[in-house]
Amino acid sequence: MPDTIEIRRLRVSTFIGVPDEERANPQTVLVTVTMTPGQNFDALADEISRTIDYYAISLEIEALAAVRSRRLIETLATDIANHLLGNHPLAKVAITIEKHILPNTECVAVHIERSR
Repeated sequence: MPDTIEIRRLRVSTFIGVPDEERANPQTVLVTVTMTPGQNFDALADEISRTIDYYAISLEIEALAAVRSRRLIETLATDIANHLLGNHPLAKVAITIEKHILPNTECVAVHIERSR
């Protein structure tokens, strides 16, 4: 199993939903990101400059979610995956987004995985 870095259930505010009324107000979704760096942790030599800055990535995800409205959480997941792979030395990324929208459920979730 490759080395991974995970951000679990990041609270992200976004305008999302199929009906216009649902997108009219911000909603909080939970984003979990599992990132496989291009190199194993053994190569890091305890240097932060050689690893993935997960704080910076959390800020990028928050900004990406806020930049425009979307109808689908699937679209948001794809946008996040494409951004991370295009801007960071990652071999693979997995994104799970949880939306608390349906009554009588814990959440609705989508999960995608993308790699270089």
